[in-house]
Amino acid sequence: MRSKIFLLSLLCTLTLFAQKGVEDGSRYGKGEDSIKCLENISLYTEYVRTENYADAYSNWKAVFTECPIAQVSTYTNGVKILRWMIANSKDDALQTLYSEELMQIYDQRLKYLDQLNKIVKTPSSIAEIKGTKAYDYITYIPNFDLNRAYDMLREAVDLGKDKTEYYILGSLMSISAQKFIKDENHRDFIIQDYIDCGNYINSVIAGITDERVLEAAINTKENLDAYFINSGAADCESLQAIYAPKIEIYKDSLEYLNKVVSIMKMLKCTSSETFFQAAEYAYGISPSSESAESLGILYAKIKKDNNRALQYFEEAITMETDAFKKAQLYYTSAIFFISQSQNTKAKTYLQKSIDLNPNNGDPYIQLAQLYAGNHQWTNEPALNQSTFFLVIDKLQQAKKADPSVAEEADRLIKTYSEYTPKIEDLFMLNIKKGDKIEIKGWINESTIIR
Repeated sequence: MRSKIFLLSLLCTLTLFAQKGVEDGSRYGKGEDSIKCLENISLYTEYVRTENYADAYSNWKAVFTECPIAQVSTYTNGVKILRWMIANSKDDALQTLYSEELMQIYDQRLKYLDQLNKIVKTPSSIAEIKGTKAYDYITYIPNFDLNRAYDMLREAVDLGKDKTEYYILGSLMSISAQKFIKDENHRDFIIQDYIDCGNYINSVIAGITDERVLEAAINTKENLDAYFINSGAADCESLQAIYAPKIEIYKDSLEYLNKVVSIMKMLKCTSSETFFQAAEYAYGISPSSESAESLGILYAKIKKDNNRALQYFEEAITMETDAFKKAQLYYTSAIFFISQSQNTKAKTYLQKSIDLNPNNGDPYIQLAQLYAGNHQWTNEPALNQSTFFLVIDKLQQAKKADPSVAEEADRLIKTYSEYTPKIEDLFMLNIKKGDKIEIKGWINESTIIR
């Protein structure tokens, strides 16, 4: 009951106070009105200084209502006060009221912006105020409207462009991603949001001198990509539309080129000409293992130039210093050799991958399938079938090394077990269970008959 009475009294305050300072053209009003205004400023300012926002509220509200052009700090302090009141209110009705008043602070500041800007050294812009209002709307308004939030943020970014605060850019991408998840018709809009925010944030970051703010802005820049990718809007066609016109413009920017390569690889868009151009330009500026691998894939898949592909794969392996990454590069190269029926080379690279990372089951499985697909090494059928004992050995090793591949390994073991020789066929060759046999030819490994 008390909270409802308080709520009614607060609502009445808005209509009872006359905005006398504005009416007569003065900042504080005149006579007794100016005295009351200055007293209230003094009182609430001291409360704010000691972070006693609850006691500051009524005096601040009087200043906000009676002399709205007295100080710009009426609005900046008002935001502090109401954010605190919203966060600490236990009453839903009061929390709603405070949220509405928080929005009114921004509306009234915009209404008197010209007068307020005349009394400060550093004027505020409409974009700045609308951006902060939008940010507070999604932060402090319970169950905010997603469409309204998007419109508010988009308007702020359109006004602010490369002067927009970094967190407003991040908020726009976050809200835009949420909209796309609910409505795929938002695809064109989220693509444009991503393009604009990505363009603007570089200028924003360039102007930041505070280290903590700079770190937060850089994190936000990374989050722009994450919001776009995780929304599901970032298909290969849209990425091509976004990046293709910019590759030539940014062909000397390693940071930008690496970003394009990284995102398009992540989304498996490596067949596009844009990916190829970005990778080549990046490699030209700063040769790296990652860019060399990308070019190897491109020359193999797109250009069908196997010699250049091999050259880049070898360069990638040579430059890589991390053992696990080098193991993966050997594995990728081995897959390429398998596609070219270079079995001996493929076997060598798969074994090198295993040596560097013995806990990865994939190379064992590839080696097993490579042997299975090329099991003939002699004119004797039973001996050729014995290769499948070695195939099963590799699959068993895969399971032991990496439990995550156990299901696939078991499926292949069941399949390849059907191809092992009958014991009576081996008996005719003077071979029995438990004997060690050499699988010769390019395979050149031994296994046990069972």
